[in-house]
Amino acid sequence: MSIMKKVKQLPLRGMCSLYARSALRVGVRHSCGDVKANTKGVVVGLYLKEEAGKEPKLTPTGQKVDGRVNGKLAELICETKLDGRLGRGRIFNSIDPEFSSVAVVGLGVEGIAFNELEMLDEGMENVRIAAGIGARSLQDEGVGAISVDGMDYAEQAAEGAALAVWRFPDNLAAKNMPLIPTLSLYDSSDANGWTRGIFKADAQNLARRLSDAPANCMTPTLFAQATVDALCPCGITVEVRTMDWIEAQRLNAFLMIAKGSCEPPVMLEISYCGAAPEEKPILFVGKGITFNSGALNMRPCRGMDEYRGSMSGAAACVGMMRACAALSLPINVTCVIPLCENLPSGMSCKPGDVVRLLNGKSMAIRDLDKAGVVVMSDALLYGQNTYNPRLVADVATLEMGVKKAFGGGATGVFSNSHYIWKQFQRAGSLTGDRVWRLPLWQYYRRQVTDELGYDLSNNGRGIASSCLSAAVLHELVPCADWVHLDTRGTGLLSQYGLIPYLTAKRMTGRPTRTMVQFLYQMACPELK
Repeated sequence: MSIMKKVKQLPLRGMCSLYARSALRVGVRHSCGDVKANTKGVVVGLYLKEEAGKEPKLTPTGQKVDGRVNGKLAELICETKLDGRLGRGRIFNSIDPEFSSVAVVGLGVEGIAFNELEMLDEGMENVRIAAGIGARSLQDEGVGAISVDGMDYAEQAAEGAALAVWRFPDNLAAKNMPLIPTLSLYDSSDANGWTRGIFKADAQNLARRLSDAPANCMTPTLFAQATVDALCPCGITVEVRTMDWIEAQRLNAFLMIAKGSCEPPVMLEISYCGAAPEEKPILFVGKGITFNSGALNMRPCRGMDEYRGSMSGAAACVGMMRACAALSLPINVTCVIPLCENLPSGMSCKPGDVVRLLNGKSMAIRDLDKAGVVVMSDALLYGQNTYNPRLVADVATLEMGVKKAFGGGATGVFSNSHYIWKQFQRAGSLTGDRVWRLPLWQYYRRQVTDELGYDLSNNGRGIASSCLSAAVLHELVPCADWVHLDTRGTGLLSQYGLIPYLTAKRMTGRPTRTMVQFLYQMACPELK
């Protein structure tokens, strides 16, 4: 009897259920009752064949596995006509004495590097894709311990595998809990790179967990508690500011939005000190609206559950801070995170209400659907006054304009510093989570400031929504180097152009790894 059974190809897709239906099983196939969580598997890479008539080439680790089984792996690759195309692969069962399953996944062209047109290091990204698809396919086979070939980029292999096997199990019954396999590096000396990759992936997975939680399970108070639980054991200082403190500090714009909900607002101040205490910190401000219905400017009901992720900017900041501590970055970083809900009620702010900001300027809140800039305005001003930062960055899911422009392909960046923009651009090209700069011109500034009855409006005039929101925030950062990341297209549910090592229709946790890489470049410029 042939050992070949139900040959199918692993597609370049991210939805985990597709892998279970598409995985190739070669060898003795176990029934569901036989699959145990203590089985071991390995993921190895396969380079694209360069010329017609030549065979695809296994990575050095794959060649060692093939040698151990006396060439059987190469024979099966030839029989199943694997050609090394990126993300295409097979699972071979019961051919190796150490591993019950061997996943062979295509890496594309060998030696590929930075693509200037794509602004992406394709070699690194290909490794993330191959490692992620291989690890997820073995996970769906019930493999409980997965070893991953470093494929010349151990850090990126760790990122892809750890992001791919992550699940959100918090609301499942015990009997329905998914199997989360253990991951380890196989046959590579780059243990430090693997550890860095695991730290970065864990940071993004933390952001995914916070963002994906239902709104009733991640209120401002519960988000603050989750932040304390995640960061305080790492030696990071977390100050939780409650309503009395917020009122005493006269953060009136924040309170204008928060008063529509019965959930009390919270302000978080998070500090990581990795350098000398007198060194100025980098200030991050994360939008923390834990549910954004649009208040009296109610958003459409269809798809409104996605807006539980309106605090994904805050979640990315929390994940970034944990990675800073795990990597021991020699830099001082501070986060200010305003947390509240934006809901309709008799106490809600009304369209057209005017509030006085900390800097003395007045802002008209003409559209409650655009509450993000209102909530962040006082937080930006407070953070600058309190910490005197060397640069300011804010992260928020603000406007549909950037989502319509980029889809899920890139995070929109607005900055008054060319140097800071180039640092973020480079960070995105290395992490595979790209960013792209949008204009911050006087043209847009005039559309948010040229008013007779007040100094600023929260929505401006015109249809360039993302540029107008950035112009409002820029008015609140008069002197410092500043960058605004609009993650409306990348930080919420993954829907379009799915990244293979993320999960469809779940929160992405982006751009956490890009933010971590940016801080690494700022902390260690000589090691870039």
